[in-house]
Amino acid sequence: MPSELCEVGFRHRQGDRHLDAQLCCQQALAQNPNHADSLHLMGLLSSDAEQFDHALEWIVRALKQDLKPEYLSSLGMTLRRQGQYQRAFQAFDKAVQLNPRDAELWKERGNALFELNRPADALLSLQQALALNPDYWDAACASAVILYGLDRFEEASRHLELCDALRPNHVSTLCLRAASLDHLGRFEEAFAVYQQAYALDPDNFESLNGICEALQSLGRSEEALQWFDRASESRPNLDALNNKAVAMQRLHRFSEAMALHDRVRAIDPDNAAACWNLALLQLLTGNFEAGWAGREIRRRVPNHQIVYPNLSEPMWLGKESIEGKTILLCADEGLGDTIQFARYVPMVAARGANVILVVQDPLHALLSGSYGVARCFPTSARMQWPSFDMHCPLTSLPLAFATRLDTIPSAMSYLSADQTFAGAWENALGPRDRLRVGLVWSGNPKHTNDRNRSIPLRTLSCLLGMDATFISLQKDPRPDDSAFLRERSDIVDLTAGLSDFAQTAALVSCLDLVITVDTSIAHLAGALGRPTWVLLPYLPDFRWLLDRDDSPWYPTLRLFRQQQARDYAEVIDRMGTELAAMIAARKA
Repeated sequence: MPSELCEVGFRHRQGDRHLDAQLCCQQALAQNPNHADSLHLMGLLSSDAEQFDHALEWIVRALKQDLKPEYLSSLGMTLRRQGQYQRAFQAFDKAVQLNPRDAELWKERGNALFELNRPADALLSLQQALALNPDYWDAACASAVILYGLDRFEEASRHLELCDALRPNHVSTLCLRAASLDHLGRFEEAFAVYQQAYALDPDNFESLNGICEALQSLGRSEEALQWFDRASESRPNLDALNNKAVAMQRLHRFSEAMALHDRVRAIDPDNAAACWNLALLQLLTGNFEAGWAGREIRRRVPNHQIVYPNLSEPMWLGKESIEGKTILLCADEGLGDTIQFARYVPMVAARGANVILVVQDPLHALLSGSYGVARCFPTSARMQWPSFDMHCPLTSLPLAFATRLDTIPSAMSYLSADQTFAGAWENALGPRDRLRVGLVWSGNPKHTNDRNRSIPLRTLSCLLGMDATFISLQKDPRPDDSAFLRERSDIVDLTAGLSDFAQTAALVSCLDLVITVDTSIAHLAGALGRPTWVLLPYLPDFRWLLDRDDSPWYPTLRLFRQQQARDYAEVIDRMGTELAAMIAARKA
């Protein structure tokens, strides 16, 4: 009987006796050419042999006899192996319609959607698979991968905990869980999980490299160096050398870091990460000529947050004449970068160009009236941009003007606040009977160096008892900071009215001093010429240079740097002493 022969054939396939399985199918089909299960089995055997066209023919013939979900699933699997993801999805979609209680079908449907670059839809299918089978490791793991890719690290971590419970000691999922914890700022936990993965497989590069990253996040860069050497031995590659160079920079071992960057570039002259990190190090140490040129590679650096439009017009980097030309100057990095390099706009206009400025939406109102700007547009209004002859990213302007340390355009102030807005803030603040001090303690949590630059509001507690009026300039405070802010009656919080940087600039213009970590507010206050104190990590951003408490970019800024201990408490103690002296001088 065909059915009995087919059953024997399936057992042969399970035992990897494919030729015997094929003979059984042939005998069954000789008795009944339309026996659906035998046709299906022939399709599976052809797929096993990677004869996908034959596999599709057999499976389609089986489906013509009987529209079974399992046949549709085999069809979808075969189509996926051929890279026909849309047709594969359609097969799995039909299968789940016929059998909506089958968790595996939902999982395969989700995988097909993921391959179609539809991660949100894929996640819904995978979640349905988990709802039907809460212990389905494959669905939990696939969900975690998608959630991680969507930057939903908390949810990814929970799914990976389930994976670990269902299949303990699985190295790849442990590494992904550790990476999720790292993104959540839970560095101690990430380090422990990476160590667990390393203990299971000491040659696993992912766990070794993760340990290095976790140690750096924990401020243990010296210890990380030893692990970078182990990672290089496990898998000699340029990423490990790049990461080791960054660890060297964090230890202020700059000459060794430069040597490592040069070593990478000798092997791979176009290695974007090495070229980028070397350029930043050159700028940090005052070699502006090499640094600005090297920084142009930023658009090729993996995961670097560059937002710049694709433009067909030529890029201007200072060599051609722009007299009588219309040039588009466009923001391409962060808000602070845009504010810092807006100082070059009048210099472009002075060369006879008609300047069109494009900036991030929150900066549009503030920068629209800047000297030298013919027209200003927010980045969201791309369809309204006029025609132009040339363009230049704002952060390329220092290169275009061959900026050296001694030629930085450093006017006392080059932005101004709206006086109507400022008058409204003066009224809101009330009598000026004490020193007014603005506070900013954290930046964008997605910034790659946020863990080193942002601090909890509680860290500033020792300043709050002083005889001054403290005003929060902190937008979107984190939950713990919001709770602390609600407890304090000695911090004036007017941030609900800071709808954009024009309003923030007006409020800052009403203050006597701004105390901030390294965020866009430091640049705003400096561009307005307001006295500003900036807290800097041990390894600062390139623009703050090294071993100085002033800034050649902003004459009114004062820099308070972490020392080798990397302790902000010591920095804030120094700041407190200076603030007490300022308050006393004001009273005198």
